[in-house]
Amino acid sequence: MKINHPAVTFGLCTLMTSPWACADFIGDSKASLNLRNFYFNNDNRDGSAAPSKTEEWGQAFILNAQSGFTDGTVGLGVDVLAQLGIRLDSGQGRHVGSTMFPDDGDEAAQSFGRLGLTAKMRVSRTELRYGTLIPKLPILMPTDGRLLPQTFEGGQVVSNEIDGLTLTAGLIEHAIGRGSSDRTGLAVSGGTRESNHFYFAGGDYKVTERLLAQYYYANLEDYYTQHFTGLTHDLSLGGYGSLKTDLRYFKTDSDGANASASGRAEGYKVGGYSRGGRGEIDNDTWSAAFIYSLGGHAFTLGYQQVSDNSNFVQLNQGSLADKGAGGAGTYLYTDRLIQNFTRAGERTRFGQYAYDFAALGVPGLKASVMYLYGDRIETFSGPRQKEWERDLMLDYVIQGGTFKGVGFAWRNGVSRSEASRHQDQNRLTLSYTLPLF
Repeated sequence: MKINHPAVTFGLCTLMTSPWACADFIGDSKASLNLRNFYFNNDNRDGSAAPSKTEEWGQAFILNAQSGFTDGTVGLGVDVLAQLGIRLDSGQGRHVGSTMFPDDGDEAAQSFGRLGLTAKMRVSRTELRYGTLIPKLPILMPTDGRLLPQTFEGGQVVSNEIDGLTLTAGLIEHAIGRGSSDRTGLAVSGGTRESNHFYFAGGDYKVTERLLAQYYYANLEDYYTQHFTGLTHDLSLGGYGSLKTDLRYFKTDSDGANASASGRAEGYKVGGYSRGGRGEIDNDTWSAAFIYSLGGHAFTLGYQQVSDNSNFVQLNQGSLADKGAGGAGTYLYTDRLIQNFTRAGERTRFGQYAYDFAALGVPGLKASVMYLYGDRIETFSGPRQKEWERDLMLDYVIQGGTFKGVGFAWRNGVSRSEASRHQDQNRLTLSYTLPLF
């Protein structure tokens, strides 16, 4: 099904520029409606604190409309991201605000939504965006593990003027959590005071066809500064498959209020263990992963080490007053269904096996299993702790017929930890993207 609305796109274009410059703005426009039916079940296997079980089911409608750019040296455009989440099942005692839906008393709201607009400008091979953003960078990874994805507000510029080099810079001012319609300021896990300035800059350089080097800098004002360096290499082994090497290193230090005792007392602090219990951010985290692929098979082995002065941090608004602001992503192999293995001092070994059934003549069907084991977790008292997690993932996209493009996904995670509650988790997703024009 295709629907074309030239009058709508022409109207938007003429608001920004002259009618005769609108050809590319209209001709390159596209829009789609993503339908996502999502069931979430998280069962706390120990401890008496409520909730012992979180269980919710919802339907999402995500409209993503993107214009082209007006003709000329400076091209202008606008994008629209409209999201609506509808509660299908929840209930008192089975709802947590940061899970999928905003709070409505002791229960989940019947529905919630957002409307995001993004103005964009293109000059040569450089593009500037301001408004609603979903950046995917090593120093800023939004989470999309519930009904609606986390979004941010701010400005970003991406330049590809030099072949093989992509430069990115920007400023994020607000976030909208996965379980909320309201925007908040920015913080880290454990921080109760908001910052409205997250600066970032960096680049990806393709040294050769098989070697990628990365560097990024980030600064969350009054919380931390962070440097990231990464190196990815793909080695062809001919008829024996390929070997990918992925090296990542983060260096994170306190900034502004977090660097002073008075600032941390005001709420500019990091949660969990920190040296001397000060709540000051001071962390180095590095990882190495090796992925061997042959036919439909992919084997991953890796190791990650977190320094012991504080937890690893990136943006996380989960400790702010808006419960729906919770949830965050990180650019780490260990960021899994339940745990992310980023506690102070933690050493994690992990392995994954994945198979693409297209190799057996069943395209669209993929499965994987992953196991992670972390130990040497620092505590304020007593011995160091350990934890483990096992994840199963199954995906299938129908390849033809009436239901072509309909996708099914199942995620099952089991976590046992001395540092948090034991959990069993299941996620079921039915999705379909309908192109509009």
